[in-house]
Amino acid sequence: MPCRNTPEGRRVFASLSVLDNLRLGAFRRGRRGSPDFKADLDEVFSLFPRLRDRSRQMAGTLSGGEQQMLAIGRALMAKPELILLDEPSMGLAPKLVEEVYRIVVRLREQGRTILLVEQFANLALGIADYGYVLENGRFVISGTGRELLNDRRVREAYIGH
Repeated sequence: MPCRNTPEGRRVFASLSVLDNLRLGAFRRGRRGSPDFKADLDEVFSLFPRLRDRSRQMAGTLSGGEQQMLAIGRALMAKPELILLDEPSMGLAPKLVEEVYRIVVRLREQGRTILLVEQFANLALGIADYGYVLENGRFVISGTGRELLNDRRVREAYIGH
């Protein structure tokens, strides 16, 4: 199953422009000049208008939140069947975390399959169809996002309520 991930820490190509980072996301598709590429680029820019405004800017000069948006946009350019998001909230201001999560929800509503690894259990479980709680590398609890949010053990150990 083709997939793309957005690794923890974003890992954009700092010395390349935003546009070049997005082009690299579509590289394996081999259709850089195709109408599909342009439509996919427009879709990423509609999800992340800031990236359109900064398309010529070097990726390394973007804020942390903008770099996270770029990493997700780059993954989307590959047209993956599965998107892996590793700690998309890491190091972001609360307002940007909300914005990134709005985009994740929007992608989910579009029918995209997302595997989300997140330290903020409340956020992740609030949007998850299904979740797994890992402890020392082992699955200890699983269920729907709602079930896990309401599970006493999960709330005490990971959410704090």
